[in-house]
Amino acid sequence: MTRTLPATLDPSGSAAREIAELWWLLVGLGAVAFVVVAVGLGIGLLRRPADDGDVARPAAGRWLIGGGVVLPTVLIVVVLVATVASMRAVSSDPTDDAVRIEVTGHQWWWEVRYPDDGVVTANEVHIPAGRDVVLELRSADVIHSFWVPALAGKMDLLPERSNTLVIDADRPGRYEGVCAEFCGIQHANMQLVVVAHDEPGFAGWLDAQRQPAVEPTGELETRGEHVFVDRGCAGCHRVGGTDAAGDDGPDLTHVASRAAIAAGTLDNTLPNLREWILDPHAIKDGVLMPAVQLDPDELDALVAYVGALR
Repeated sequence: MTRTLPATLDPSGSAAREIAELWWLLVGLGAVAFVVVAVGLGIGLLRRPADDGDVARPAAGRWLIGGGVVLPTVLIVVVLVATVASMRAVSSDPTDDAVRIEVTGHQWWWEVRYPDDGVVTANEVHIPAGRDVVLELRSADVIHSFWVPALAGKMDLLPERSNTLVIDADRPGRYEGVCAEFCGIQHANMQLVVVAHDEPGFAGWLDAQRQPAVEPTGELETRGEHVFVDRGCAGCHRVGGTDAAGDDGPDLTHVASRAAIAAGTLDNTLPNLREWILDPHAIKDGVLMPAVQLDPDELDALVAYVGALR
């Protein structure tokens, strides 16, 4: 699956394409205005100084009217028309078969819910390629901003109200995104990814996410499940199919299937998972997740259990 880094000029969705085309138009018009001004300046610098008895040259008046009145008016009208057309295209209604997803911003991670399918995940938004996706955006604390440059423009997530953003992806792939509104000391470490699947792939992903957590296999993972519950992890995190039903932190039912942890701060590997559990504040200072004091054996068991939740 291809990976697309944040880039507004490499669009892979209809809204992003409208924005990129408008940007290129503005650059082109700006270049035209620059050339006209530069030519006029050059002519003015190279002109022979007029004698006191010379009659004013009519060309000067034409340059003044053309370059100072007509050209700016034309540019402003073109920019206005193009901007309004792009705004109308970007804000068009979604198709009837659009997928609806709820995204909630937290300090500093993303909660992602599929209300029609009973699926909850975090920091990854999975969508079908070629279909409209309606994102219902809200915040659980401060103002955040959802931005996946390759797919669409920015949209703020606000407390106490919901904003709607329609996105789509032309083809399957991974599209990187960020929070684009300063939301605290770990704002830069609040990343997300939109994963676009083909239709069978998206249906398969939904089916897998609906399943409860896998049962622990082996003594180490079984002990890790007990550590997860007994040492307070279950008070903040949910693991489907178990007694862990916390809702303050990300849902961990299938956390091992995600590419990253800590909202894109670390690759999802067992050594990184160990480091994150041992002292999350050393990685993301200010996060709400506390550093739990665990014996080495407890830490080994907990990492084995969480690392197997696919």
